[in-house]
Amino acid sequence: MQIGVSTASLFVRKTTEDALSYIREENIPYTEVFLSTYREYNRAFGKLLKERLAGGKTKVHSVHTLNTQFEPQLYSVNPRAAEDSFDILEGVMEAAEEIGAKYYTFHGVARLKKTPFRMDYDRVGKITEKIFSACAAHGVTLSYETVHWCYYNYIGFFREIKKRCPGLKGTLDIKQARQSGVFYGDFIDEMGSDIVTVHLSDLDENGKMCLPGKGCFDFAELFRRLKDVGFSGAMLIEAYQGDYGELSELKESVEFISELSERIF
Repeated sequence: MQIGVSTASLFVRKTTEDALSYIREENIPYTEVFLSTYREYNRAFGKLLKERLAGGKTKVHSVHTLNTQFEPQLYSVNPRAAEDSFDILEGVMEAAEEIGAKYYTFHGVARLKKTPFRMDYDRVGKITEKIFSACAAHGVTLSYETVHWCYYNYIGFFREIKKRCPGLKGTLDIKQARQSGVFYGDFIDEMGSDIVTVHLSDLDENGKMCLPGKGCFDFAELFRRLKDVGFSGAMLIEAYQGDYGELSELKESVEFISELSERIF
């Protein structure tokens, strides 16, 4: 089992490259690199990240981007907006290729307007297939994430898009599932063996987010459900800057997850 920490857990505390250096120095085995702004969406930045990985054992499982900067526009009806966004995506994939990332954790369209909405699965599926192909050209597989304010916030979306983009994989974020009002187990049932990444977080007795092992969430049950669908991907801690105190707590959380997963998987 691949256990690690997303650099997003160090967002604001450290730059992307310094966060990656810290994860490597702590010998955390796997990471997801959160590319957080346009200047990081290119091969040159990927080469910088590759240098930061040198000499360590940390492997990059996936990359993630700041969704609202270009991902929604990949689906735009405005040809220029879509073309510009695919150009940005190309830069992201060049960075991902440099650091050996296997997956692209993807949000897609942000559903921010509170207006009635009808999903055109054929159109969305066709564009998703185009995005998938752009990623695949760099050895990266597209993985749609469960996000409460984006397309995949209900059961049925993944199944329909998968019909139209057969190679599509999935990312389960348990905090986002909760915020969507959907039991995470239902997302596991829908994605099944297509789940390649799981974002982990915890909740304390007051409902505040915290690091895995510091709260009340039943990780053993989560792991059993993942095992039942044949999951063998990466489980990555993704926390917000206010969810913990000292950086050393991240390593402690990794150890908690590792020890529990060894008993179940």
